[in-house]
Amino acid sequence: MSVHKRRWTTAQGVEREAWQADYVDQAGKRHRKNFKLKKDAEAFEKRASTEVADGAHVADAASATIAEAGKLWIAAKERAGRERTTVDQYRQHLNLHIVPFIGEIRMNAFTLPAARAFEERLADNGRSPAMIRKILVSLGSLIGDAQERGLCNRNPIRDMRGRRGSADARAQKRATGKLRVGVDIPSPEEVRAILANLEGRWRPLLVTAIFTGLRSSELRGLCWRDVDLEKRVLHVRQRADRFKAIGRPKSEAGEREVPLPPIVANTLKDWKKAGTKSDKGLVFPNLKGEPEAHQPIIAMGFAPAQIRAGVTRETGDLDAKGNPILAPKYTGLHCLRHFHASWLINRRADGGLELPPKVVQERLGHSTIAMTLNVYGHLFPRGDDGSELAAAEAALFG
Repeated sequence: MSVHKRRWTTAQGVEREAWQADYVDQAGKRHRKNFKLKKDAEAFEKRASTEVADGAHVADAASATIAEAGKLWIAAKERAGRERTTVDQYRQHLNLHIVPFIGEIRMNAFTLPAARAFEERLADNGRSPAMIRKILVSLGSLIGDAQERGLCNRNPIRDMRGRRGSADARAQKRATGKLRVGVDIPSPEEVRAILANLEGRWRPLLVTAIFTGLRSSELRGLCWRDVDLEKRVLHVRQRADRFKAIGRPKSEAGEREVPLPPIVANTLKDWKKAGTKSDKGLVFPNLKGEPEAHQPIIAMGFAPAQIRAGVTRETGDLDAKGNPILAPKYTGLHCLRHFHASWLINRRADGGLELPPKVVQERLGHSTIAMTLNVYGHLFPRGDDGSELAAAEAALFG
């Protein structure tokens, strides 16, 4: 490898000069790359020398554009059998956010400064911080796939995430705050009122949601063969995605055993006797025997029950008689999962189960104990800090 000054005359008779890095890659192929400054050529030569020695160098001519690598990445995800919902999300990130801004850039030219500029450009064009994080995760996966194909030699997104991840996580936590009872988590009084106002085919589903903490997809994919009403336990072994396709839980921890309180076991016994019809053996099918969609559960089951129960919020609008128009206080089913977690955590004296964090993690199907503590750690019972501090102060000062 060498760096030298090159002079030449163009076809138009214009004299040009540049600093040229001349090297041979790991396959024995010779490459030349021109730079305006000698220091840039020397920096490149040093980096390329190390990459060639490691067998990881990719010449610019062999590097694909980000758009080209994106197509290969999506195809790889489809071949790997990733869920349709997940692949569609990747495709949206690629087509709506990545390709329009950086699709024509060659992989080797996408450096850490370019990645930072892309992040800022997303923010300047109205993407939310949460969306930007998701886009960068997808882009990092795309570049990682391209690395394995020999289309590039570095992944600046992972370098950027490694350097800034902890700060981003702290900022996100500050922005979202802790889950609050009565705001994000229904209170016990609200849950009792909702239970008293559940009706029809939505009642068994929502009773199960409240007292098992299953995710919506897990409820919609639950089969009778995974429910043991005599032993009062159910097994989470599959889920239904938003396209109603049945598949395994997203993580190994998602496959779990969940005990059933008497109210759930008795409700499901009555529901089974009613004869729900589903060729797939689903516990909560739609009227055609297929997996129920997520939105009807909220719009036709959960929301009306809240209205009847008085668990509402004012919309700011008035009806024809001048009365405030009310809306359900809680807009999604995930609040019931939050309630179940709080029920597992709360002290027995307060009507909870007071379970240790590891058991709570297993019941909820979290992949790590850190996830459980990050979301619900502030709900776990504490001692009487005031009394303990007073006793410690007395011991200190005699």
